[in-house]
Amino acid sequence: MQPRSLGAPRSASVVAVGATALAVVPLVYLVVQAVQAGWNRVTEILISSDIALLALRSVGLALTVGLLAGAIGTTTAWLVERSDLPAPAMWHVLIVLPLAVPSYVAAYAWVSWWPGIASIGGAALVLTFTTVPLVHLYVTAVIRTLDPAHEEIARSLGKRPGVVALQLTVPQVRRGVAAGVLLASLYVLADFGAVAIMRVPVFTWVILGAYRASFDPSRAAVLACALVAVSLVFVLAEPLVRGRGDAGRVGRGVARAPVRVPLGRGRWVAVAALGLLAAASVGFPVVTYLWWWSRGGSEVDLNEFVGALVTTMVLGATVAVATVVVTLPVAWLVARFRSVMSVGAERAVMLAHSLPGIVVALSFVYVGVRALQPIYQRWPIVVLAEVALTMSLALGALRASFEQQPEVLTEVGRSTGRSRSTVFLRVTLPAVLPAAAVSIAVVALTTAKELPALLLLRPAGTDTLATRLWAWAGVSDDASVAPYALALMAFSVVPALVAARWGRGTVDRREVV
Repeated sequence: MQPRSLGAPRSASVVAVGATALAVVPLVYLVVQAVQAGWNRVTEILISSDIALLALRSVGLALTVGLLAGAIGTTTAWLVERSDLPAPAMWHVLIVLPLAVPSYVAAYAWVSWWPGIASIGGAALVLTFTTVPLVHLYVTAVIRTLDPAHEEIARSLGKRPGVVALQLTVPQVRRGVAAGVLLASLYVLADFGAVAIMRVPVFTWVILGAYRASFDPSRAAVLACALVAVSLVFVLAEPLVRGRGDAGRVGRGVARAPVRVPLGRGRWVAVAALGLLAAASVGFPVVTYLWWWSRGGSEVDLNEFVGALVTTMVLGATVAVATVVVTLPVAWLVARFRSVMSVGAERAVMLAHSLPGIVVALSFVYVGVRALQPIYQRWPIVVLAEVALTMSLALGALRASFEQQPEVLTEVGRSTGRSRSTVFLRVTLPAVLPAAAVSIAVVALTTAKELPALLLLRPAGTDTLATRLWAWAGVSDDASVAPYALALMAFSVVPALVAARWGRGTVDRREVV
């Protein structure tokens, strides 16, 4: 154990305080705006915005997508892990691959071919395709921890495989299902691009419209408060829905591979269904954009495209490295020096995870105008906003990596007379580099796809792949949208494959984009 005389390092504590301050900027902004507006103004905004209908529409869409993704993702996880589905590893990758397709990229492809799909039903369809991988990863991770003997005994007693799956397997994986469904629902509440393209007036789209339509930030801020309140209800509901874990097994890993359940004639029905899912969620957007690109007619200037691509890569790399550098000390403190400060920093970072990007973007607009004018609408404030959005994505993986290291290694290093900083740099840090590399990839992917922060904060005259795609989509120029959409998807493939590879063994809600 770490000697009690050695408290948390001051330098790490300072970084943790800075990370906490960065994470709570959006909450402070919302409180300040609500107080400045006054109760009468808040009430007026809520009434004029028909807040009940707005909340009902947003929550209804979130729950619909969450339940659909939950049903589909649970089924795909069972097929991949428990049935005699051919090439299960290949299907696992194909099911997870939609993580590489931004929701607004998929939505634009569908709307361009089928304008009538622009509705709340169309948004639910596209967002379901986007969130099925999240549920699939969770349920797959949980299924792999179950003892297959329970299911085999039930089948030996004459129970049909379908009955065993519904009555035994699904109840045992309810924690993974609930976590995946709630994460999918939160994703929908925070999504901006898909609902905007589908013209569905939910919180995120209305908030951005309120900000752009008036110089009075009160309406956007009050609506953002309402959205945060709805999101927090989902966050607080997660532990209640998941329940307590009691279906596990003593020890680590699966003692032996499970006996695969024969699907019989249903085997090829399952293959066809999974093929249709992969074609609709990944194949259709990719083929659509390739088709538009092959037809020519794009008005994209090569210098414009290269500039957006380079900006995306540089911004993604900068934000990813900055996020991991800021989060490393917090993760180390939480893993090694549990205290009020370290726990507070962790919870502040995780609370920021539940905030939609539009809320974080508005908060940094407010701070930039009033306190950070020299860097307002400059890249440094964009990096600060993106770091605030993505710290939670790195914290879970880094903390788990630190916790897996035996503390005896640090003690041995200290016993040789080395300083704590030297031991950290030579012993502790190298062991977490794989987790840091994965975090960098995931954060870079998230940054490349992020829209609200870039739309509101980026320097005038500069663009990324996402903002240029958004601009060309706004004028319905399919041929010009295509190169940006294809570049974004290509940029996202590697992190999605990383999620497919590592997510099959263990998934943390905070580590998935």
